[in-house]
This record gives sequence, structure tokens and C-alpha cells, in this order.
Amino acid sequence: MNHRTRIKICGLTRIEDVRAAVAAGADAIGLVFYRPSPRYIAPADAARLLAAVPPFVSSVGLFVNASEQEVEETLKLAPVSLLQFHGDETPSQASAIARRVNRPFLQALRMKPGMGAADLLEYEQSYRAADTLFAGLLLDAFVEGYGGGGKVFDWSLIPKELAPRVVLSGGLSVQNATEAVRAVRPHAVDVSSGVELSKGIKDAARIRAFIDAVRRADASPEK
Repeated sequence: MNHRTRIKICGLTRIEDVRAAVAAGADAIGLVFYRPSPRYIAPADAARLLAAVPPFVSSVGLFVNASEQEVEETLKLAPVSLLQFHGDETPSQASAIARRVNRPFLQALRMKPGMGAADLLEYEQSYRAADTLFAGLLLDAFVEGYGGGGKVFDWSLIPKELAPRVVLSGGLSVQNATEAVRAVRPHAVDVSSGVELSKGIKDAARIRAFIDAVRRADASPEK
């Protein structure tokens, strides 16, 4: 039986894009609560988007070096089901925030030059040991600043024993999604700029094409 790769469409700012992602079969939608990001959405606006999310589709809130209070205040208005930390949060800091709002969390790891398989396994273990609310790593390409940069990293750095637990991100698009999933076989993939008309504005046709590309990889035999 083939694995079904989970798919997250991130950086949504419009209700029509949420509906398009859900209709295309996305498993999760992502909302960016990092003010400097061009895909930032205010919590009150995010609440309106969340109202369009049906049961069994996850909602993910992306935060960068936010305080416990900031996350708590955001979730009062926009109660996402999963946190995604995309900054320099330590295991203890991530755990404290997750505990305060009682949500599981992903920790993004930006793949800096020189990182190898042992580093990824050690990084994952440190967060897993910190809290049972840790849901897994999201692997992204390293760029200056925070948030997605639309860059691809070397997927061969991901150890085979870790791949089934990670969320793969970083420069994914319709053009490389099938190859990425075949090469890594991650638990999930996360796309933002690869399905956009402009920053924060998604394209329904590109969302459908991206999801189709992932499903083609799922249907192909594993290497």
C-alpha cells in the first residue's frame, strides 16, 4: 500500500484560497503570524479564514520568535490546531509556548551549510525529549532572515530513518513536487510561493496541479 503524503498550503490570506486548497484536497492550511512577512495575516482576519476550514483539515499558525503572551493572544482570536515555530526557539521555549496554549508544535529547521544527517537526528531528538507536544521537524532551505525563501536544499542530507517523520519544505513547486516526494518520501510537504500568483495570493489551478504532482509520486513505486 502506497504512503499518502500529507499536503499543507501555507501563507493563505484570502478565504477563496482556503476554499480552493480544501477543494483540491489539502490536508492543512497555514497562516503566517509574523508581521514582517508579506504573507502576514492579522489574527482577526485569520479567524474569518478559519471559519471556512471544515472538519479534518488542520490549521497551522506560523510564528517567529514570538512570546508566550503573543501566541496566546493570537490563538484567542484565531484558534489554530497546530503551531509552527520558524525562528530560533529553543526546545524549552517551544515547549513553554505549546504548554501555555495546549497545542502540538512543529519546529522548522533551516538547513545551513555543513549540516548533515547526524545533526538532523540530534536536533529532532532534543525537541522530542523536551515535550510530548512536539509533532516533528519541518525542513526548509537556509536563507537570511526568517520565513520561506523559495529555495531548495539538498534532499539527500535527510537520513532515511528520519524522512518518514518530517515535513519537507523549501522551494517546492509543481515542477519539482513529484521528484521531491519520490526522493525523500516525507510524511508531509509544505508549499507557499510555489502555488502563488503573487506573495500571499494563491492560484487555484497551481494548488490543484501541485497536489496532483504529489499524488503521482505517492502512486509510484518506492525506490
